[in-house]
Amino acid sequence: MKRVLYILLILAGAASMTGCQGYNNMVEKQEAVTAQWGNVQNAYQRRADLIPNLVNTVKGYATHEQETFTQVTEARAKATQTTISPENLTTESLQEYQQAQNQLSQALGRLLLIQENYPELKANQNFLALQDELAGTENRISVERNKFNQIARDYNAYIRKFPQVIYAKWFKFEPKAYFEAVAGAETAPQVQF
Repeated sequence: MKRVLYILLILAGAASMTGCQGYNNMVEKQEAVTAQWGNVQNAYQRRADLIPNLVNTVKGYATHEQETFTQVTEARAKATQTTISPENLTTESLQEYQQAQNQLSQALGRLLLIQENYPELKANQNFLALQDELAGTENRISVERNKFNQIARDYNAYIRKFPQVIYAKWFKFEPKAYFEAVAGAETAPQVQF
């Protein structure tokens, strides 16, 4: 009888240790998702910070483009006001965030097209430097979004595996959403000369 009791105690202790380790791993993975989300937001904030300088540089040359300036300013305001806390990274909230960022990207695209009508703007060193900074920032955003998706995938897979799935439900570890391609991204743009 004592032997059975010792075996049960050993098994209970082993199960408890496994549970503690699983919980701690979920916490670490959840924190990794939160940290990477901060990196994504940082990259988007860098882009938002560059926009006023780019708009002001273009305004100096393109005085007849007020509608475009207004669209960029409004899209920037909406993009910076749309935020998500790391605890609320649901598919819906991420889609809303992504939509605001995509609207800003489209407005920036229209702003950058203005240079075609103003040859002196194309040659302006400040404009060229800001354009390069913006291109580099867009690359950073892409890299950080990809890293976020990888870390979120790792976390989501971990909390769905046995026995973590049990602890995840007990302690309310929820799956995180992923960045997805923009609607229409599967169709390559047509370039015409």
